Amino acid sequence: MTIQEMVWQDYRSWNGGAYHTVTGELLILPDFHSPQLNNQRHLQVWLPPSYHHTRQHYPVLYMHDGQNLFDRAVGFAGQEWEVDETMQKLAAEGLEAIVVGLPNTERRVQEYNPFPHVWGGDGDRYLTFLVDTVKARIDRDFRTLKKREHTGIMGSSMGGLISLYGFFQRADVFGFAGVMSPSLWIGGGAIYNFIREHRFVPGKIYLDNGTREQSARKMKALLMEKGYRPEVDLRYVAEVDGEHTESAWARRLPDALRFLLG
Repeated sequence: MTIQEMVWQDYRSWNGGAYHTVTGELLILPDFHSPQLNNQRHLQVWLPPSYHHTRQHYPVLYMHDGQNLFDRAVGFAGQEWEVDETMQKLAAEGLEAIVVGLPNTERRVQEYNPFPHVWGGDGDRYLTFLVDTVKARIDRDFRTLKKREHTGIMGSSMGGLISLYGFFQRADVFGFAGVMSPSLWIGGGAIYNFIREHRFVPGKIYLDNGTREQSARKMKALLMEKGYRPEVDLRYVAEVDGEHTESAWARRLPDALRFLLG
C-alpha cells in the first residue's frame, strides 16, 4: 500500500486511547505525502454531525496549523482553537461544514510564506499541495461542495498570511478566507503590494487582530479601497486586550465562521 492509498482512521482509535479533547467525529490520514514539498503530515478531517444521516454535500474549510485545531493534548502550549466544539454548536444553528486540518511541519515559516525572496518562502508550492493533492483527496473521499464559493482557507499568524495570499492567488479555488492575527510584516509588508496590484476577487474575507498585537487595520483599509464592503464581504474585528494565542483565536472563531459560512 502506498502512502497516498492509506485509509482514514478514527482519531480516537489512532490515538491509542490517550488523553484527548476531541468532540464529534474526527478522522486522520497518517503520514500523508506531499510530492510538491517532499514531506508528510497527518491530515485531519472533522465531519459535521449530520454527515452520516443524509446524502448532503458540504462546504469545506481548509485550516493551517492543524495540530492546534481540535485536541488540546497536542496543541501548542496545551491550547487549541476548539474548532470541533465550535462547529458542533454552529451545526445547531444550521451552519455545517467539513473542516480539514493540515498540521505544520518544521518548514512552517517557509511553507506559510508566499514570498521567495524572504527566508526562502515556499507558499506557492504549499498552496499547490493543498489544492492539487489535499483537496483532490478530500473531494474524492468525502461528499464535498467542490466549487470555490463553498471552499475556504483559514489560519492565524503566518497561517493568516498564507490564507489571505491564497484567497487572491488561487481565486479559482477559494471563495472565502479567515485571516486571524496575520503576519502582515513579512518581507517588509510585501503582502500589501501584492494585494494592491491584484484584481478584485469576489468572496468573503474575515480579518482580525487583538489590541495587544500587530494591527490589521491598514489591511482593512486596503481591502475596502479594492471594493470589499464591511459586513457584506469583509468583516474586521479588533478584540480588546486580545493576544497572539490559540485561546484568543478560539474566542473569535465562532463569529468568524458565522460570517464566512452564513
